[in-house]
Amino acid sequence: MMQTLTARAGDVLIGGGNPIVVQTMCNTHTSDVEATVAQCIRLRDAGAQMIRITVPGQNDVGSVRLIKEKLRAAGVTTPIVADIHFSSQTAISVAPFVEKVRINPGNFHKDHDEARRQFARLLSVCKEHDTAIRVGVNHGSLGDYITNLYGNTPEAMAKAAMEWLGMCVDQGFFNVVVSLKSSNTIVMVDAYRRLAKAMQEEGHVFPMHLGVTEAGNGDSGRMKSCVGISTLLSEGIGDTVRVSLTEDPEAELPAARYLAARYGREIVSSLTSLSITGRDAVANYHSPSYETLLFDVSCDFGKRLMDKDLDNLVLTGDYVDDGGRTVSLEESGKGAYLVDELMQATRRRFYRPEYIACPGCGRTMYNIQAALEEVKSRTSHLKDTVIAVMGCIVNGPGEMADADWGYVGEGNGKVSIYKGRTPMLRHIPENEAVDRLLELIEGDKAI
Repeated sequence: MMQTLTARAGDVLIGGGNPIVVQTMCNTHTSDVEATVAQCIRLRDAGAQMIRITVPGQNDVGSVRLIKEKLRAAGVTTPIVADIHFSSQTAISVAPFVEKVRINPGNFHKDHDEARRQFARLLSVCKEHDTAIRVGVNHGSLGDYITNLYGNTPEAMAKAAMEWLGMCVDQGFFNVVVSLKSSNTIVMVDAYRRLAKAMQEEGHVFPMHLGVTEAGNGDSGRMKSCVGISTLLSEGIGDTVRVSLTEDPEAELPAARYLAARYGREIVSSLTSLSITGRDAVANYHSPSYETLLFDVSCDFGKRLMDKDLDNLVLTGDYVDDGGRTVSLEESGKGAYLVDELMQATRRRFYRPEYIACPGCGRTMYNIQAALEEVKSRTSHLKDTVIAVMGCIVNGPGEMADADWGYVGEGNGKVSIYKGRTPMLRHIPENEAVDRLLELIEGDKAI
């Protein structure tokens, strides 16, 4: 593991040689205090060591304070992270009541100098209350200032993060974690590698939070997350992880816990033999479960495929299914399927559409899990298309940077349809939205 500074959120230490920290995020509405408290307790019990809660605006600050009070009264000491998207004043208001604040300072104001002034004020408040900060710079949510200089690129992401980290150093504030997330595993890995190198050159290496944002759901979401995160962890980059899935947040934790254990050298792969000829590999597994097999394959070969050390992979062997039966990878077709998914996750070969989908949070005003499943079932024939399903209009259009098409929930039963970053249709009823999305995609392909 790369030697970093140590950040502290409550009683949890991040970086500095400490074990990898597993975290997730609530998808309840923050204003529903009881539901959020109950979900936090379930997440703690499922292995979350840090829990993020969205704070959409000033009206939610009181709810966050009450949530934390109720959790502490129940004996739950898991650090709470306030998730802020645009408002520095909301971040300043909530900072005294949480252990950590996640922000992208570039979104505080369109004027870059004003964004810097607002970030400086937040640093002062966090220093006063011993509140940690995560500087989170996501692909697709970079400000005009940085993209005008470097484009919407991994280099721009690293440059933007280094500027904000430089302000932290100048103010003597080192209780900081940094992240550079993307839904594109290649962009994500490249950005973190650049950031790690830049921090080493500057002499202050802050702990890094890893995640593939908007990874989607099911096998593909888990494999994409494991590929990106494991590639970096295997290089010693990364101190805390989140696997972002468009599922209930409890479902994120098995993959995150696996990654933390594997790169903490607590578990080993179920790979039993490996033969490599040139750039082709044949791997044999004897795995205790399908889930373990999926995680092992992603981590054993994700980096090799990302770095183009291999071109082709064949999986043989077996795994034990939920019924206790031994399933052959060759006879069941699961070996070929997992290779297809792995090639897609590493962006080496696409055999189906690419889906970008946020996990949902307190800003999501519709059933994003059901919407994603419907979009996937209706668009599975569109092989060379990237489709985003996003939870809200607040950050959806920016975060779906790599998408050809976007389905973005507005709330109140309405949806906006985007082509790239251009809104094509607004205020479409949910029960019509997938039909309209398909009409636009197929009409565009017919041109």
